[in-house]
Amino acid sequence: MLKQSHAISEEMIEWRRDFHQHPEIGFEVHRTAGIVADELEKMGYRVRRGVGKTGVVAEIGEGGKVVAIRADMDALPIFELNETEYVSQNEGRMHACGHDAHTAMALGAAKILAGEKINGRARFLFQPCEETADEEGLSGAQRMYAEGAADGADYVIAQHVDPTRPVGTISINEGPSGGGVTSWQATIYGKGGHGAYPHASNDPFVMLAHVIMGINAIVSRRLDPFEPAVISVGAINGGFTENVIPDKVEMKGTIRFTSLEVEKRIRAELTRVFEIVKTLGGDYRVNFLFGGMPIMNDKFVSDTIARVGQDLLGEGSVGPLAKTLGAEDFPEFLRDAPGAMYMLGVQIEGRPLYELHHPKFDLDERALSVGAAVLAETALRLLRA
Repeated sequence: MLKQSHAISEEMIEWRRDFHQHPEIGFEVHRTAGIVADELEKMGYRVRRGVGKTGVVAEIGEGGKVVAIRADMDALPIFELNETEYVSQNEGRMHACGHDAHTAMALGAAKILAGEKINGRARFLFQPCEETADEEGLSGAQRMYAEGAADGADYVIAQHVDPTRPVGTISINEGPSGGGVTSWQATIYGKGGHGAYPHASNDPFVMLAHVIMGINAIVSRRLDPFEPAVISVGAINGGFTENVIPDKVEMKGTIRFTSLEVEKRIRAELTRVFEIVKTLGGDYRVNFLFGGMPIMNDKFVSDTIARVGQDLLGEGSVGPLAKTLGAEDFPEFLRDAPGAMYMLGVQIEGRPLYELHHPKFDLDERALSVGAAVLAETALRLLRA
């Protein structure tokens, strides 16, 4: 499998660099999706375009089990600071999370599987809008799932690049491997006035201070310490000059969790914290937007990926996932089928480490052959399971 993947490595590099030079964000991945669909049709896949607005679903094989392989295609609204020959040509947009590589490796795996006699069907899910959501608060995976992209799948797998680990290694665990996410917005209402006469107003900033203290006590004092969770305030907006007390303050934040019961409890506790505002004579409004479920890697699928990694890459090449509450919308495809996501080492030796979403993020393109081989071999073994 590695030999087959190495044989098409130059083609994967060309795909990846082309996508990197022409990044598209959100659901506006028209060029990328068009190239992906065209290439898949050349390989002999049955292709559906425009799934979940701009997603691509492609399948090959007949009858039997179905293994779905997911790859995200969208970039980020970031100004790239690299000086490579394939630097972004779309100013203010950049593939800073490796989705250009995800797409290229999935195309590579698709090309390998197109030449195999497979026992069942291999389905590829090329997804838009992983990084954000549309005006209705729905991401690409949510849109594609709603339109049946994962219907009938027996297993779903995915990979994500990891700049902290060397090329030739993967990381995989069963169980929680990423957090669920809920966004929240709140407004605290007070009474505005002159900064010199605070007694004649009801300062929303004072109420805000109490709310922030209460928020920071939820995880430490209201939740089971064995249940991982995070509540963060990401934005506070209020006032417009130094000597005027405003009549309201607006807040935005995020909740991360690995249990839906914990997410429900946090919503209740956060709402209760805002009741402090009423005690202080003000009022509030708080809204929640559920973003996605936590990633729960299935044991059988995770074990299969780990064995593939060891067989293809050698002993010591497979390590545990770093525990994180970073969020992904991949779990949408796991609603009806077991699956797993693993991390692929793409570290560039001798270069300073630039993490995901950094304007100087880049990857070692030797990893493309590794990722395509692991995806293809895992799909074959799951179809034989």
